[in-house]
Amino acid sequence: MPATPLQRHDLVWLHASAWQRVLAGTDDEPPWDAAALDCLRHWAAADLPLVVTRQPPPGPGAPAPSILTLGLAAPRAWGRQRLFVRTARAGVRRRGAFPPLAQVTDQLPGAARAGARALDAALRAAGVVARVYGSHGWQALTGWPTLHAGSDVDLLLPVADAEQARAAVQALAGAAFAQTRLDGELLFADGTAVAWREWAAWRAGAVAQLLVKRLHGAALLPGAAVGR
Repeated sequence: MPATPLQRHDLVWLHASAWQRVLAGTDDEPPWDAAALDCLRHWAAADLPLVVTRQPPPGPGAPAPSILTLGLAAPRAWGRQRLFVRTARAGVRRRGAFPPLAQVTDQLPGAARAGARALDAALRAAGVVARVYGSHGWQALTGWPTLHAGSDVDLLLPVADAEQARAAVQALAGAAFAQTRLDGELLFADGTAVAWREWAAWRAGAVAQLLVKRLHGAALLPGAAVGR
């Protein structure tokens, strides 16, 4: 696995040996129920990725924990469960990312597709390549039906600083997506993330603090401290 730090929403693929340990269960996890085990067996056989979720914080002066918490959103066939597994970092074979918005547009409702293309162009003009996670992202990755009628489009928006975040939010606020709700996070270069709607509310003076998410936790911080 590359030495660069993991971030929330990164995708990882496991070695076969790591999948064997996941499917066998561990001493600190209860046995999987039948649906969860069937889904995980499919994930392993199809070599599908897991997503990096929030991790326990390391102790003071301690290195990064050797065990990762990873997740997946099970398709409808397995009840749309959110499954979480723990595995050693050494079990990660490679890393990747959720698909860009341009690759997901065709699975959106027909009335939302033109708006998605226009939004993608506006974001790219601001230097932002939006990636789609959540139900739309998982369906694009796996090919399995994951969506329901009210599925949001969750966008991960990597931004360099507050100015680029402002440009991204301006593009989002002007997007026309019919009845499809746009959600997601601004991801800053230091690994901190905030919901783009909360950032917009702060910019409008409606809130003073933002819920800032990191790999190892979350905290309320003054909006001016984010993206500096």
